[in-house]
Amino acid sequence: MRDRSPPRVPLLERRSFLTAAAAAGLAAPSVVQAQGTWPNRPIRFVVPLGAGGATDIVMRILAPKLGQILGTAIVVENRVGGGGVVGTDNVAKSPPDGYSFVHAAVSSVVIAQTLFARLPYDPEKDLTNISPTVFVPLCLSVTKQNFNVTSLAELIAELKARPGQLSFASNGTGATSHLAGANLLRLTDTRAEHVPYRSGAEAVTALLTGDVQFAFDIPALHGPYYRDGRIRTIMASPDRQPLIPDVPSNTEAGLPELKAYSWFGIFGPANLPPQITERLHAALSEALMDPMINGRLEQSGMPAMTGYSIERFNAFIAEERVFWPPIVRASGATAQ
Repeated sequence: MRDRSPPRVPLLERRSFLTAAAAAGLAAPSVVQAQGTWPNRPIRFVVPLGAGGATDIVMRILAPKLGQILGTAIVVENRVGGGGVVGTDNVAKSPPDGYSFVHAAVSSVVIAQTLFARLPYDPEKDLTNISPTVFVPLCLSVTKQNFNVTSLAELIAELKARPGQLSFASNGTGATSHLAGANLLRLTDTRAEHVPYRSGAEAVTALLTGDVQFAFDIPALHGPYYRDGRIRTIMASPDRQPLIPDVPSNTEAGLPELKAYSWFGIFGPANLPPQITERLHAALSEALMDPMINGRLEQSGMPAMTGYSIERFNAFIAEERVFWPPIVRASGATAQ
């Protein structure tokens, strides 16, 4: 399986993207007229997950710089529900006038297609892909409560010796932390009980108390407990991470096929005029390359996904729509 991590490359070339011209020509006259003066009022960016979460933090880091580049106010609106589905649907059904966008995670624009029997929107037809924002690697940690495992190889050995007896935590059914655990079991032909919690904080508490034996989550969450010796972090994916630099990558740990990550990006409604798509994409690229913003994201353990043209982002999402469904199906996760 090819490496899923995004290459880190210099600032992307700003190439024109005119393939949606025909669709733009079908837009309402008011939308077409707005292209020449966009933006001339505040732009709404929906965060479809809770305030204080990773998608919210990243959007609020980007918003001031993005507003400065575009010359307008950026309004960040949390619209929560359905693991990101409610907020994403709200933007999918908004007018394609350049004033409503969503900062979504892979969960609501890719994974949801397999997880939900019926979505209120079609991510492939009802959204315009603008730009990725950050890559979110997940690390694997184990409890230190009556569980003497110090490496991935030892964890796999325990899973094989005690089929179905161990348990792992996540921050919700169908979340990337859940699917990372399911993928580990799938790749190693082992079984364990999945225990979903309402948040990553609750999941790591279960790890601290020994209610579960292992869990995947972001290095920013597990790192402090690893450094103070209360949990063991045994693998970083896909590369060593600055917040936990002595923890081996998945390849170093012996399971290069195991990819545990999430990513976020900006999306608009379908039929967005290509001039707006192009300008917002360029503004996001500039903001993500700003040294102060780039440094803050890196320190948060969520490196900026720079170097993505619109075409490359489209291709990346197409690959993701092939990569995730087998993992979702193997996990047994479903949502209504």
